[in-house]
Amino acid sequence: MTPRIDADRLWRRLMALAEIGALLAGGVNRQALSPAEIEAWRLVIAWGAEAGMEPSTDPAGNLFLTLPGRDRTLPPLVMGSHLDTQPTGGKFDGAFGVLAGLEAAQSLGATPARDVTVVGWMNEEGSRFAPGMMGSEAFAGVRSLDEILGARDAGGTSVAEALAALHAAFPDMPRRPLGFPIAFYLEPHIEQGPVLEQRGTPIGIVTGIQGKKTWEMVVGGEEGHAGTLDMADRRDALAAFARMADAMFREVGTIDPAIKFTIGMVRMEPNAPSVVPARLTFRIDLRHPNNAVLHAAGDRLEALAQAHAPPCTVRLKRLVDAPSNDFDADLRARIAVAAEALGHAATPILSAAGHDARHMAPLCPAAMIFIPCRDGVSHAEHEWAEPAHVAAGAAVLAEVAAGLVLEHAE
Repeated sequence: MTPRIDADRLWRRLMALAEIGALLAGGVNRQALSPAEIEAWRLVIAWGAEAGMEPSTDPAGNLFLTLPGRDRTLPPLVMGSHLDTQPTGGKFDGAFGVLAGLEAAQSLGATPARDVTVVGWMNEEGSRFAPGMMGSEAFAGVRSLDEILGARDAGGTSVAEALAALHAAFPDMPRRPLGFPIAFYLEPHIEQGPVLEQRGTPIGIVTGIQGKKTWEMVVGGEEGHAGTLDMADRRDALAAFARMADAMFREVGTIDPAIKFTIGMVRMEPNAPSVVPARLTFRIDLRHPNNAVLHAAGDRLEALAQAHAPPCTVRLKRLVDAPSNDFDADLRARIAVAAEALGHAATPILSAAGHDARHMAPLCPAAMIFIPCRDGVSHAEHEWAEPAHVAAGAAVLAEVAAGLVLEHAE
């Protein structure tokens, strides 16, 4: 079984999918559990049907397309990524992984020894409902489904309500249980960074994903008249936040060159020009490849928040606590062999961004394949991957997948 992908078909499908939620500047707004994502499901399910793949879903709203294998009692090979985007996202983040998986499955040309399943995980991005990776977290048992269902978007719609609409759109689709056994997991993705492009290398063999912690911090103060309340008597939430942020950037943001510290969202209340702010909510994103450094930096952030809040209060809520992980050595070796066999240069690379594969790695042998993206840009409308790189990534994926469904039939 030597897979031969159809690069033109893959590219046409990527461009067709990008029309769902298309933005004027060339990007895509197809957020999780939205009508646009429901439309994307219909299109991808139809493409899967062309390849003889059976659609199914689960209680968390993950989409599965399965090519039946000879022995259906064996756990499947699973490949894919996600279909949702940022509000001003691009054509390739997530979508490339799902459609490359579909192309790899369709290219097998014969009945595989075991089921081959393509997955589109629910809400990887976390742009509509926070935090992200809800579908893979629910599947892996990292976060309870009840907790996920209670999350709400900015308009007040809950995940439970949005999931009900999704499932209502596909009333006859079979349901699978969360956490069914997986034999192997492969996730292709654009790098979302500049390394592969700078090296002129079309294939990245992902060694692992750096650790990530996120918080929501709520500073509580007291409203007051900007013209009459003395400075010494104020409980100014913005002033407390400024002290915290300054200390955090100075102490944590400079720990070492590998630290990534971001305050990415700030919401102030009442946000009026002549009122002392009474409440300020902000989000912190902290990342580092070394778990010991990550944990120490996180502890320091929490201590700085408490130290600089008075006379205000601060309430801390940990949203994500994902340690750095490594990917399976055998699968990484297979990717290297496949790339060499197909004539594509490849290099080991650490993923600076988070992916659903993080949650699959504890469940089964898992790996990721990166391809370059222009200027390292992602989560933006001008995100771009060259057709040759898209084809190379899908071809390497198909080669690895073919080996797995041939060799591991017992």
